[in-house]
Amino acid sequence: MAGQGAPPLAMALQLRYPGVMTTLTIRRPDDWHLHLRDGAVLRAVLPETSRHFARAIVMPNLVPPVVTLDDAMAYRERILAALPAGADFQPLMTLYLTETTDPAEMARAAASGVVKAVKLYPAGATTNSTSGVRDLDRVMPVLEAMARVGLPLCIHGEVTDPAVDIFDREAVFLDSVLAPLRRRLPDLRVVLEHVTTADGVAFVREAGPGLAATITTHHLILNRNHILAGGIRPHYYCLPVAKRESHRLALRQAATSGDRKFFLGTDSAPHVDALKEQACGCAGCFTATNTLSLLAHVFEEEGALDRLEGFTSRHGPAFYGLAANTATLRLEKRAEPCHWPAKIMTDAGPVTVFNPGFPVHWHVAT
Repeated sequence: MAGQGAPPLAMALQLRYPGVMTTLTIRRPDDWHLHLRDGAVLRAVLPETSRHFARAIVMPNLVPPVVTLDDAMAYRERILAALPAGADFQPLMTLYLTETTDPAEMARAAASGVVKAVKLYPAGATTNSTSGVRDLDRVMPVLEAMARVGLPLCIHGEVTDPAVDIFDREAVFLDSVLAPLRRRLPDLRVVLEHVTTADGVAFVREAGPGLAATITTHHLILNRNHILAGGIRPHYYCLPVAKRESHRLALRQAATSGDRKFFLGTDSAPHVDALKEQACGCAGCFTATNTLSLLAHVFEEEGALDRLEGFTSRHGPAFYGLAANTATLRLEKRAEPCHWPAKIMTDAGPVTVFNPGFPVHWHVAT
């Protein structure tokens, strides 16, 4: 177990018979990129995350967006009020960066202990991003203030120029936006969220210690054929969109490598079916329910179950300057496959749970 990804001694690996791992105990995981929405959807989907995860970075792209500390505190209270009785879950709040954000708000947000990051959406890049940034120069005073107080910037790393092919938008963003930003503000801590390309993986690896990346569960499983071949599958449509198989394999290698620059951010994004299954459907995969089982399946396929705890439970807290959770969670590999609900019912309509399209035998023990 040598190398950067070696697990801690406290990690329990129980072998029931030689050569086959059937139980795995890890520190309780965190989700470093999560959408909970609000209202009826929030109340229905929150238990799916709080069941397994101790903490989550909660995205601020509500309507209207969460742009101030007061907004974040109010949203946090709504989340806490929606938790099931006895749930042990901590929402980590973010602010939505706009071109009118006050730089002075950054020091206030950082000092609060409630806000852990600020989210940059290029305007028009994804769901509820119309209030995002069109001209990075207009938010440089905010980014400079963030660098001074140590508040990380979470970036949706795509350009929105209609002349750029949707499958190339991440790669173009790296060269035209992120590389210049890193040169201009080397002390700004940045998370390249939901990285989807081999280009993004290489960029993060070659960058200094202030840059990390989250990887989603669904991008480890899907390539673009899953969305389009044999018919359009709206519940596999996400942004950034899944890419070629070579990119999926690069993401798998990064996630399972033990490199501390990469950690889990599910980007679990609930939309009711009526908004997904239409002529212009919303982007997002809802994976909160089954992420841990799916990840165990992926890491086992890659021969890296001993590195799962790093990806889910250690690398993220280390980047954000937080302690890893002390509670643990056990996974068991059983003969019978997992059975998850096809949909989570909300008062606003059903939300479809991500279906990987293959049997999964790693169960989260209850």
